[in-house]
Order: sequence, then structure tokens, then C-alpha cells
Amino acid sequence: MLSNFALEQQLHTARQELSHALYQHDAACRVIARLKKERDESRTLLAQAERQIPISAAGPAPVAAVTNGKRALEDEVGPDGKKIRPGINPVIIDELTECNSVLSAQRKKRQVPPSLAPIDALERYTQISSHPLHKTNKPGILSIDIHHSKDIIATGGIDTNAVLFDRPSGQVLCTLTDHSKKITGLKFVPRDELLITGSADKVHLQILYSSKVNH
Repeated sequence: MLSNFALEQQLHTARQELSHALYQHDAACRVIARLKKERDESRTLLAQAERQIPISAAGPAPVAAVTNGKRALEDEVGPDGKKIRPGINPVIIDELTECNSVLSAQRKKRQVPPSLAPIDALERYTQISSHPLHKTNKPGILSIDIHHSKDIIATGGIDTNAVLFDRPSGQVLCTLTDHSKKITGLKFVPRDELLITGSADKVHLQILYSSKVNH
């Protein structure tokens, strides 16, 4: 009894840690997506600013006096001994600074979306069932879709197969082996009772009849 209790405690702790990790991963993905969007906006502003700079501002700098056919050493090397390189135009720096201030203020005002699952909800998630549908030597599901009226799940895997799974009975209805490459997408068309599967080699249109498939 004590060993069972200890195992249950360890399982509960592991579930809590997993829930917390999932929550952190979801939040990190959202932050990364937001930062990428802001980066792209900054790049667009930078490109626009560069196009607006007058030609005279981008013209060549005056050439220093030349001695024996060579430019003066002080024009090539700075006080620290490093080669002098042109920097960003002050106008662009001002625009980037202003853009950063605006975007930072907007980011701080953003609220956590209500659709984001709270930590306590994630902690209550439990696995109801597990059904291995694809080959174990090439594991991985790349696409999935659900036929809601028939409660059928279709999965496309790295093993080049598409599997139709009947959720209420827990049985595999059929395995489609028409593709020679991994299936990257599939979709039910419930109105016409169709299933479309696609991979790098071809696209197949499957017709569903009473949970059976004709191709």
C-alpha cells in the first residue's frame, strides 16, 4: 500500500511538472511569434527609411589627401587600430528608436488572451486512451482530421500510410497504402463523404461508404 501511495504521489508530481512545462512552452511560442512579427515590422520600416534617404546623403565621402598614391593612414584606421567602417545613418537610428518605443509600449499593454488554458486546467488533463496506428519503425503522425458526424479520425504518417480510426469502438477501419512518400496532409469533406490525402508524390481522393473506403 505504501509503495502504491508513493507511486501515485510521483505520478501526480510528474503530471504537474508536465502541465507546467506545456504551459511554458505554449507561452514561449506565443512570445516568439510576437517578436518575429515585430522584427519583420522593424525591417520593413528600415527598408522604407533607406529608400527615403536622399542620394546626396548616401554619396561617397570626400577623399582625403593622397601621398605617394596611397590614402592617408588615419583615414583607414581608427585610434584603436581597427579599420573604420561607415555606420547607420542618424535618421535611421532615430526612426528605429521611435519604432522600438512604440512597439515596446504596445507589447506591455497586451493582455493574456482568454483562450489560453490556465495552469490548473492543464494539471487536470489526463490520458483517456492510447492507440498506436502507424508503423513503429517509422513513427510519427504529420496530419490529422476528424469526421465529426461519424466520429472517425484520419491520420497521415511518416510511414506513408493513412489510417481511418473509429473512436467509439477503438478499432482501425482501414489502412490506406496508396502513397510512396510520407503523408503531409489529409482532409475530410463530410458533405460529399470524401477523404483527400496528399504527399510529396501524389494526391488521392478517397470515397467513404459506410465507414469503408473506395479509391
